[in-house]
Amino acid sequence: MAETTLSSLQDLKDATTAPAEEAPKYEQKLDKQGRAYATGKRKDAVARVWIKPGSGKITVNGREFDTYFARPVLRMIVQQPLVVANRSGQYDLMVTVAGGGLSGQAGAVRHGLSKALTHYEPELRSALKKEGFLTRDSRVVERKKYGRAKARRSFQFSKR
Repeated sequence: MAETTLSSLQDLKDATTAPAEEAPKYEQKLDKQGRAYATGKRKDAVARVWIKPGSGKITVNGREFDTYFARPVLRMIVQQPLVVANRSGQYDLMVTVAGGGLSGQAGAVRHGLSKALTHYEPELRSALKKEGFLTRDSRVVERKKYGRAKARRSFQFSKR
């Protein structure tokens, strides 16, 4: 940066009011069938999510949404991005999820659905990001160490 001598407060103000950078413009990303695709991850689970306009039908691994995620808490977790974006019942979802348990899979589907919504409607990005749905939860199970019963648990101590 060039060295300039500022002699007054007005010179300082003029120097600091540089042209503000515009926020990056996000574009709609669709495939040939008019669907938006995204991958979501949580723990060991990986979810591939395709969304397209429709009646709100959700298919997970070829099964109905209500039968795959039987617990109401898991169904609520998956549908959170649609509720926040006020788009419940407007998109059909086709989900393939593998790895981990049901809780991790629900979190992976939520992450993938949030990303797919931003690919389909880029203006939803700020609302979903504010709720934290676009951030990948990087917490994973800690590995077992040698000389330990589990990751941190020691074997039972006995004096004799």
